[in-house]
Amino acid sequence: MTIARVRSTAAPRPSSAPLTVKVAQLFPRQGQWTEADYFALPETNRYLELSEGRLIMPPHPTNTHQAAVGCLYRWLDEFVQERHLGIVRLAPLPVRLWPGKVREPDVFFLAGEHSERIGEQAFGSPDLVMEVTSPGTRRVDRSEKPAEYARAGVAEYWIVDPSAQTVEVFVLREGAYQLLARWGRGQIARSALLDGFEVSVDRLFTE
Repeated sequence: MTIARVRSTAAPRPSSAPLTVKVAQLFPRQGQWTEADYFALPETNRYLELSEGRLIMPPHPTNTHQAAVGCLYRWLDEFVQERHLGIVRLAPLPVRLWPGKVREPDVFFLAGEHSERIGEQAFGSPDLVMEVTSPGTRRVDRSEKPAEYARAGVAEYWIVDPSAQTVEVFVLREGAYQLLARWGRGQIARSALLDGFEVSVDRLFTE
């Protein structure tokens, strides 16, 4: 018996490279990103930051994180708008601290006298920044960002920690941050920069 060989007519096998690798090849390598590359990215609801030529994608925010951000934004915006002090914004919105360093603070305030820092694509350094920590961002919020915000001249920096249920306020003095105070349950956090702005820690972590 003769067995005929059948030639395969199947289409050629596609490249074994994963789709994510192919997509990544369309963009600069880590360490080679420029501001032009960063701002050419399509609009997205994801947090995206630029640091030392690297594109940074922080972890997805949690429900607890977003609840705290929402409260802080509403309360700060209401306080600022009633007194015509400037503007309040929240992430994702790029803030250019200096060339090649772009962060997206959770909540930030820019005083009216610094309106020249308002940009369509990005803002210049704010006067006050609030970061709500989460397990995936705690190290950056407590080590990298304080040094960066201080270098950029951000006058006041808030670290809000839902896990510890605390609010810490740092003020810029002689180029470095000093802890103004740490507030916990049953206490009222206060701003040094915005006289009269207060946040009930109990209310912040229950709403």
